[in-house]
Amino acid sequence: MKGLILAGGFGKRLAPLTQERPKPLLEVAGRPIIEWQIEWLKRQGIRDVVIAVGYLRGRIFEEIGDGRRLGVRVMYSVEEEPLGTGGAIKNAEPFLDDDMFVVLNGDIITDIDVGPMVGLLRERGAIGVIALVPLRSPYGIVEVDEGGNILSFREKPLIEGYLINAGIYVFGRSIFKYLPERGNIEETAFPALASERLLLGYTYREAFWKSIDTVKDLEEANKALLGGE
Repeated sequence: MKGLILAGGFGKRLAPLTQERPKPLLEVAGRPIIEWQIEWLKRQGIRDVVIAVGYLRGRIFEEIGDGRRLGVRVMYSVEEEPLGTGGAIKNAEPFLDDDMFVVLNGDIITDIDVGPMVGLLRERGAIGVIALVPLRSPYGIVEVDEGGNILSFREKPLIEGYLINAGIYVFGRSIFKYLPERGNIEETAFPALASERLLLGYTYREAFWKSIDTVKDLEEANKALLGGE
């Protein structure tokens, strides 16, 4: 299998950190996000990595090169203009010639094992499997009693019963028939696949997963990795 990293976005919510450096090259615990991702793909048994690049792509070429330094073979799918997540995967089709492949957004750090997703795709004959993780509140919660006494603080508790898209996918090659030339996969291919019962979800409740969208996320990820999570 090959792995595809979607690394072409502008990272506007992380400005000014992303004015001269693309988001995948921002460092967490001393390493660029994209290096954590390549190491994760290697743990899944993947050695052929396609990186979809656009914004400040020259910096990624310089940092990652052909991937030899990191023990993988890297190919680049270049977006001359933003294509959205669906368009970026469609644009990378010439590189993705296996029966199935793994895709991850370029701002995710995780230890999820995609093996169960691969097994589910094969078993059920679907076209795609989405990794799902429990939704956490973006805010800490303070519990008080009737007298106004503070009982406890809960930092970003789980919101029971709700799951979110983890930005990690396993697709069969039939996915390309559903992908737009331009547009986000969440708004185009996913609704169509779901309506045909060809899209599945696999839930990871205990895995480490962090999406880095803001400076606060970057700080939290840094703290978590340096703390051994």
